[in-house]
Amino acid sequence: MPLRPTPRPRQAATGLQGTLEAGRKAFAEARFDRARACFETILKSAPTHAESHVYLSRIAWETGDAAQSVAQLERVAALSPDSPRAQLALAERYGQVGETEKALAAYDRATALSPAKSIAPQAEKARFLQALGRFEEAAAIFRKLIKRHPGEAELYSIFLGGTRLPKGDPVLRQMRKLWADKTLPETKRMHLGFALAKALDDTGDPDKAMAVLDRANAIQKSLAPYDRAARDSDWLAMRDAQADADLTPPQGRMTPRPVIVCGLPRSGTTLVEQIIGRHDHARAGGEMGHILRVAVRQFEREGVMTPLSQIPAPERATYAATVARLMTRDTGATEGVVTDKSIRNFQMLGWIRAMLPEARIVIVTRDPRAVALSMWRNHFQIGTHRYANDWADIADEIKRFRAIIAYWKGRMPGVIHEVRYEDLVSEPEPVARALLEHVGLEWQDRVLDAAATKGTVQTLSLAQVRAPISHARREAWRRYETRMAPFIAAWGDETWD
Repeated sequence: MPLRPTPRPRQAATGLQGTLEAGRKAFAEARFDRARACFETILKSAPTHAESHVYLSRIAWETGDAAQSVAQLERVAALSPDSPRAQLALAERYGQVGETEKALAAYDRATALSPAKSIAPQAEKARFLQALGRFEEAAAIFRKLIKRHPGEAELYSIFLGGTRLPKGDPVLRQMRKLWADKTLPETKRMHLGFALAKALDDTGDPDKAMAVLDRANAIQKSLAPYDRAARDSDWLAMRDAQADADLTPPQGRMTPRPVIVCGLPRSGTTLVEQIIGRHDHARAGGEMGHILRVAVRQFEREGVMTPLSQIPAPERATYAATVARLMTRDTGATEGVVTDKSIRNFQMLGWIRAMLPEARIVIVTRDPRAVALSMWRNHFQIGTHRYANDWADIADEIKRFRAIIAYWKGRMPGVIHEVRYEDLVSEPEPVARALLEHVGLEWQDRVLDAAATKGTVQTLSLAQVRAPISHARREAWRRYETRMAPFIAAWGDETWD
């Protein structure tokens, strides 16, 4: 008879579990050195412990070591050759570091390892293809998935983010049929609604599109209610943490050099970022989020941010170095300019000015009616932009943004460069030239060439930024002006400009 494996002593098993729990806790608290030591200790006695390799990959990623993060996930995939989950994690990381073909191959392996009815591997591959601008390949995958899974409403939402449906398209007919199904769960109806509305609008039926959007937004509002008071409190706390600080920029260099592009969702920040990112000496980082995330990790205590004025120079230097390392991780840039268009950066402009050497700040503004309509027409991840599902809340958020920018302009005169979206799409070259001059880059014609867009684009504007700039987008909101009456009423007498 075959030999039975000798059981490990109970004490040893208990010791491993204790070390594992200590490592998990340290990771959750962002004590990465402590967490790394725990998982490396486990691997000395149990080298095939896959969870420890997963955590070491996450630690490497959080500390800016992209190569080690990939290597650890490759180890996990080798230890779990039959795991589609391991391949999906590896595919995502390959995509993040620009290993496009390796990412696509890993998605294919995940698909091959998954049950025949599994949706996620193919849907994630199609989403990745969209981010790369390979819309036809993505569409082919989505159409096959929708044909096999017509009731999966989120598929339509992702698919329509990268394509326009013609009249009579079978996918549009299927969406109409599903929308009429009274048994459709509300969450699925929400996803379907945003997709169906886009298709109806694309095929020339804006009134029906807006009626569908009213329903979809009402559902999302019920799933993620908005608290204006909490929003105000959040901004005031962030402002107070910067209120009495000296906003003189720090001496020295930061490599790569950050350019912060701020604006409300759907205001044109992606277009502005891509204009900069197409330059030979620049990379577009997208919504990286490091400025706030590292600040919270390093300086927040019991939910309260350390006042900027009380942070000593050595800690500021550590903060800037950490942000730079993570920007390099996300973009591969070790020099030149890197853009960050994270939404909440506009609340931290004083922090950015005082903490990040050589940082430049760009604000993007757009007609509030165009911003409001675009918010209303697009689905945001639940909980991220709670104000975007109510016309009055949208008006309140745009006014808050304006007030915050006016505050920072007053605190830092001449520091902030403003780009009006309407001016950019009407006269792209002079606006783009002024933009590049502000961020410290020489003019290159390629910055206005949509085909020169590099890498992936991970925002709702992934299709628009790969198309030529068009002034036709300037006042598209006028087609919906009567349906926007609640927003216009909530806006009141404040000027639009």
